[in-house]
Amino acid sequence: MSNNINGIYQKLIVSCQALPSEPLHSSFIMGRMALAAYQGGACGIRANTREDIAEIRKNVDLPIIGIVKRDYADSDVYITPSMKEIEELMEVRPEIIAMDATGALRPGKVSLDDFFHECKEKYPDQLWMADCSTIQEALHADELGFDFIGTTMVGYTPQSRGSKIEANDFEIIRTILSQAKHPVIAEGNINTPEKAKRVIQLGCYSVVVGSIITRPQLITKTFTEALK
Repeated sequence: MSNNINGIYQKLIVSCQALPSEPLHSSFIMGRMALAAYQGGACGIRANTREDIAEIRKNVDLPIIGIVKRDYADSDVYITPSMKEIEELMEVRPEIIAMDATGALRPGKVSLDDFFHECKEKYPDQLWMADCSTIQEALHADELGFDFIGTTMVGYTPQSRGSKIEANDFEIIRTILSQAKHPVIAEGNINTPEKAKRVIQLGCYSVVVGSIITRPQLITKTFTEALK
């Protein structure tokens, strides 16, 4: 791994994303959000779209986990679902490219295995992260050869509905760590400093924190809900 990637070891990665429906949707704003994260001590950024990544690079010199979220009518996969999104990301070359690794068929009914092998063959020097929702998916991605195994999708898929990443002292993460050969990046509902610290103590390579830092409308909602 490059020295740049080594900089995220046991450190915080902040997810700076805003979808078109969200008030902070703007590459300019995401660049400044990344700068604010950097000033707060973040050692990496997770970002969505070629445009946002290009702007973030103008503001910070940090390793980036890049994705493109895009919906397709014939697939439930929306995180870097096809080669079109890979090609867009390769224009800005994030240190790591993350993709849905849940096993759902991609656009055109392409399997994860076939898609990942195609990506690896085309870009053999690129680092890849698997966004998984279950232990089984994580271990399958590990066998496929993903460089990083992520828990990004836990609780967000039909097969993981009801699962909580923090349940039983992060049992899902502990199980993956005990069996996977590749580094594990904790992501998904890591919404307190205590949770972030705990997953690193358990042995995760890095931890990604998003909404609780970078989505003010959701942060505000936790306060307004508490006052009802």
